[in-house]
Amino acid sequence: MQEYHLCDSEYRFMQVVWDAAPVASGRLVELCAQELGWKKSTTYTVLKKLCERGLLKNENSLVTVLAEKEAVTAEAAETFVDKTFGGSLPMFLAAFMSGRTLSKEEAAELTRLIDSHKEG
Repeated sequence: MQEYHLCDSEYRFMQVVWDAAPVASGRLVELCAQELGWKKSTTYTVLKKLCERGLLKNENSLVTVLAEKEAVTAEAAETFVDKTFGGSLPMFLAAFMSGRTLSKEEAAELTRLIDSHKEG
């Protein structure tokens, strides 16, 4: 499995690309100016870096995605839980749920999700 290790700004940039891809690089500059407040040079610097790392491809000024959103998001979530909660999913959920209530539908969906990932 490829490791992505995106910093926050790279992750936000990837979200713009995922929403727009495939996207012309000039249009990507416009989107990053609108959504991230970035200058053209910043967009092209980050684009080049992520192309070199194999997450994106910029060919003939058309930017396409090589790293699927689900894989990158899963890695980011796992890294966050590892770093912040020592890898403890129950500790993460307890902190996340603090002061919140779930609808019956949300509770049922979480139960289905947990059941589908149980060992054995």
